[in-house]
Amino acid sequence: MSIENGEWIMHGLDPSDPRCLHRPEELEALVLELGFLPLFAGKIPGFSVEERTVARDWWSEDPLRDPWLWREILAQGGNVVYGKFFGGRAGFVSPRWLPRFANWRRDGYDFDALWEDGKASHRAKKVMDLFGDGQELFSFEIRRQAGFGKEGEKNFEGTVTGLMMQTYLVIRAFRQRRNRFGEPYGWPIAVYTRPEELWGYEAVSAAYEEAPEESREAIIEHLSTLFPVATEKQWKELI
Repeated sequence: MSIENGEWIMHGLDPSDPRCLHRPEELEALVLELGFLPLFAGKIPGFSVEERTVARDWWSEDPLRDPWLWREILAQGGNVVYGKFFGGRAGFVSPRWLPRFANWRRDGYDFDALWEDGKASHRAKKVMDLFGDGQELFSFEIRRQAGFGKEGEKNFEGTVTGLMMQTYLVIRAFRQRRNRFGEPYGWPIAVYTRPEELWGYEAVSAAYEEAPEESREAIIEHLSTLFPVATEKQWKELI
């Protein structure tokens, strides 16, 4: 997605192109194959959901063909994780590669150890303290319970995005609020959890035994074979 002559332009494929994705199941299969996939186009040609789908299908509100809705379907499915993992921008990570991604981004630290070593902000600590075993929270619940707001903590979006970048949090689903009668209303809102709640601590931390730099190099080497046109600088900026 780019701005051309003051307008937002989506960069997609012709529906007849064999590389074009037409169903959420096809997108999930591609994420599992590649390991990572940003939602929108960036500096690496072809490495995004946007560039593998039909531009006019975005925001069509048809779950069978709208990639914007597919992100909700995949997040809810739990077979891949969704969140802001790529330079603060949204995308997907597969279970095969999340351990190395987590090891690199976390620098080998669980969050509690990160806090104890003075490497986490007090805002991040307030957010992570909300997530016990099995906990899932709407974004507005996190904001309120962690004390963000007009008279409280600042930079809520930046704090939560930072925790996703470090893979301590992921977007588990998009759900509507419910009124006092239990009836859903309004637009779907992001629901957050820890990736360990989806796949277990041992799976997420499986790469802790190697140096974080080794994990980063393994990721870059893997994706460089898939997208040889990308430069090392581009991969480092992304990963």
